[in-house]
Amino acid sequence: MKITKEQVGHVAKLAKLSISDEEKEKFSLQLEKILMYVDQLNELKTEGIEPTSHAGGLENVFREDKVQSSLPVEIALQNAPQQEKGFFKVPKVIE
Repeated sequence: MKITKEQVGHVAKLAKLSISDEEKEKFSLQLEKILMYVDQLNELKTEGIEPTSHAGGLENVFREDKVQSSLPVEIALQNAPQQEKGFFKVPKVIE
């Protein structure tokens, strides 16, 4: 399927994008390659194959929650660029 520069320009206009003629040419070639690949995928026999969202099986790995002691404050803060009164000190981001 051939995607023309005019079609790319029309879609860009609908999306309110301003693109150059060079970009239209580039995008038309890229879209054409994508559609050729999709056509190639459509040739595969997929009847009877269950759709999946992942290539492999998914399973959660749960571990038992155990109460443990946390890091001492000194170790937790040893690489902090700035600290104050036992806490990480960060720049104010809310005015």
